Amino acid sequence: MGFLRGEFINGEYRPSTIHKLLIPKKISCNEINGLGEMEIRRPTPIYHWVGQLKLPFTWANLVLLTDNVFDRKSMKHIKRSGSIQKQPYDPIARDKVEKSPGAWSAAIKEYALNHGADVAGIVPMNQDWVFEGFEIREKWVIMLGFQMDLDELKKLPDPVGGHEVLRVYAHGQETAWGVANWLRNCGWDARGYCGPDASPISMVPAALAAGFGELGKHGSIINRKLGSNMRLAYVLTDIPLAADSPDEFGADEFCLRCQVCTRECPPDAITPDKQIVRGVEKWYVDFDKCVPYFNEHVGCGICLAVCPWSLPGVAENLVVKLARRNARKAH
Repeated sequence: MGFLRGEFINGEYRPSTIHKLLIPKKISCNEINGLGEMEIRRPTPIYHWVGQLKLPFTWANLVLLTDNVFDRKSMKHIKRSGSIQKQPYDPIARDKVEKSPGAWSAAIKEYALNHGADVAGIVPMNQDWVFEGFEIREKWVIMLGFQMDLDELKKLPDPVGGHEVLRVYAHGQETAWGVANWLRNCGWDARGYCGPDASPISMVPAALAAGFGELGKHGSIINRKLGSNMRLAYVLTDIPLAADSPDEFGADEFCLRCQVCTRECPPDAITPDKQIVRGVEKWYVDFDKCVPYFNEHVGCGICLAVCPWSLPGVAENLVVKLARRNARKAH
């Protein structure tokens, strides 16, 4: 067993020495996530630092940070994200720009798509998305999606593939900050968030509600254009906006039959069946298996790289084929 990297023994992934030293002994990631819980509740923090030395999973940051310290290119992207986060927001302009909710939503999406985002959607804040220990006062979430370079992502689990993940996180951070500052210069308060540092809300359910697509078996969103090949960021604001709607096009049905990500996941973390998690039945990734491997490989996205939806041009063709199949079933 390595100090920074685990190893496979009889086909099972065994975490590294440092991971075993830092991991809590009395609680698991799946327990923290609420696997098997029948009641709906807010998510519990895992990758968080906010006042956060008391939180049980600060260790996850420590392992990931420890590994990345030894990877110069990873630290470059992490420092870029950190430097953006340290920059003060622009002051809020005294004179507010007034628009109708629909006009504001259209303007925000246009600005975001012209300044770095590949997908944008808007949804009212739902307090069920807010992590325990955090309070969100804003009423709206502007979700942003960013496409990764699939050729680079396919190099995972080599750290070179992880560099692409961190690069896009930094790009997302920069774009979210830019959208927030643009809104502040229009006279409205706004704050931007992105990885690799965690944030006050769980992004996947917010993105699903904002019309980004459907939840895939790998626990990430499948978008009708980008497939699974994207990362998320968001902006919080109180501007009166017009909400988007969820977008369902058959990805869930596709995942019922597809086994690619389940087969290709090195630590065998992707379950073949849906699970109950905090009162909701959904696709679920076994965090007790996923997180150690993720931490020890400068981040991981193998499941996203191998997902059939991620291949260029495939997602839109699959949407059309699924629509035709469903139409035939209806008749």
